[in-house]
Amino acid sequence: MITSTRGIQSGCQVLLHLAIYLSDGTEALSTFSDEPLSFTLGDGTLTPGIETLLVGLTAGAERERLASGNDLFEEWREDKLHWMAAREFPEGVPGPGNLVAFATPDGEEIAGIVKDIREHEVLVDFNHPLAGRVLRLRYQVLAVTDPDVGRC
Repeated sequence: MITSTRGIQSGCQVLLHLAIYLSDGTEALSTFSDEPLSFTLGDGTLTPGIETLLVGLTAGAERERLASGNDLFEEWREDKLHWMAAREFPEGVPGPGNLVAFATPDGEEIAGIVKDIREHEVLVDFNHPLAGRVLRLRYQVLAVTDPDVGRC
């Protein structure tokens, strides 16, 4: 493998540290005190919104920026809020703020966050947990390699 001098492009192998913070400073994710992320740009490891921020960066680049969770993950949508019967929670109704896994009819698992509880109903938000938020990202590119000489 050849170390890239042209910068990150689709198909480049990338090693980086990434941290995502909520607007109040709460750390939502960080690899800085752990193993860095290793992936090929475009392989689905990161969302397209985050990948866009990396294009053109070279090894050694460090950035910090504010971004919208709508741009990085998905647009927050009102139609992803659903009232569910409390009886649909056989283990008991979790409190507001709890993340709950649900099985879809086709066997997929989807996560939702409990937002509110009324008598026999529970409001669950199926939006991405970081959608609709202002986020601060910090990232440091450790290495960019080119599996096919000349591309990255």
